Amino acid sequence: MSIRVERDKETGVAVVTLDRAAKHNAITLEMARELASVWKGFRYEDEVRAVVVTGAGGRAFCTGIDREDVGRIPQPSSPYTIDDPLLTLGPKANDLWKPVIAAVEGLACGGAFYLLGEAEFVVAGEGAAFFDPHTTYGMVSAFETIHMMRRMPYGEVARMALMGSAERISARRAYETGLVSELTPAGGALDAARAAAAVIASHPTEAVQGTVRALWSVDGAARAQAFAHAPHLVTLGNLPADRQTELFTRRGGGHRLR
Repeated sequence: MSIRVERDKETGVAVVTLDRAAKHNAITLEMARELASVWKGFRYEDEVRAVVVTGAGGRAFCTGIDREDVGRIPQPSSPYTIDDPLLTLGPKANDLWKPVIAAVEGLACGGAFYLLGEAEFVVAGEGAAFFDPHTTYGMVSAFETIHMMRRMPYGEVARMALMGSAERISARRAYETGLVSELTPAGGALDAARAAAAVIASHPTEAVQGTVRALWSVDGAARAQAFAHAPHLVTLGNLPADRQTELFTRRGGGHRLR
């Protein structure tokens, strides 16, 4: 199992940890299935009233889907559909409306935004860094940018997506632009997220979940419309898999921190 779940019955907080530190917590197909099952299961656990999601090891929160698994995902020929295992990675995609806080240390990139985008807010250690490598490797950043548009101003999302792996956003800059709601010393994100989750979990759960639903209803229609366009933008704009691999091998070099 690469998803670890700890429940604190006293506070009502559960911590979900992506537990694949040696691979920077990159998501495998099996992990995606496990995580979806965890979110669905929480719907039936009344003792769990708030959740923190984090990554093991301190070097990365998550670096997206494991590239070794990408080739195992068959795709339909239609440009209007796509089979993306990360689409059901987040809590909202699994109809969980208990509040979720993301605790980020180290790298968070690419497919990590599926999780960050469905959390209520993000707490990050000062050593965290965020980036979106898709365009560098000949892939369209569609779902990721849609998620990030809930968090950051348009220009910041556009810059991150278009700069690709050439630029990483520091935790400080992420805090300044609204992606991160609380900045902690390096290594302190999980404790801060737990503390915030415990406060939220102490409030009446019906009121909390109703508030979460109200917040998400604000841009729900626009988000759904954007997601409807995303599959054919990805299928039409992505380079063939062999070209992506070629670019990934050739461009695995430097970046700058902003």
